[in-house]
Amino acid sequence: MASNVLIKNTDAPKKNAARVKQEAEEPVRPKKKGFSLFALLDKYANVDALFEEGVPLKYMPRVLFLTGITLLYIGNTHFAVKTIRQIDKVKVEVEDLRADYSTLKSEYMEASKQSEVARNVAPLGLEESSRPPYQVIVSPDEY
Repeated sequence: MASNVLIKNTDAPKKNAARVKQEAEEPVRPKKKGFSLFALLDKYANVDALFEEGVPLKYMPRVLFLTGITLLYIGNTHFAVKTIRQIDKVKVEVEDLRADYSTLKSEYMEASKQSEVARNVAPLGLEESSRPPYQVIVSPDEY
């Protein structure tokens, strides 16, 4: 059946009388036992008295200032945590680079020894001299 078809309701009142609205009963909530911060604030701080006549605008500059300071504090904390994480990453990189540097330095020191150099140039036909070096003396009038 189509939803736009009128069906006569037999339970509807037959005269023009004001309908009485039934009051909805609020469900009874069992009280929870335990600590509640909001219940404690409601009990000891009478905040409702502040808002009886509306929002007190004389406190707005202070509230906005404190809100701004709080946001700056939170942002600064996030920035500090981010910086600490970056420092930790860089420390790990520096340790890796220091280890690489030490390894390369020891390899270079080993390769620059006279015996290692002689062994590496032997396939090129170069050999170590067994005679000590001598000094060539040129007289000044030769040029």
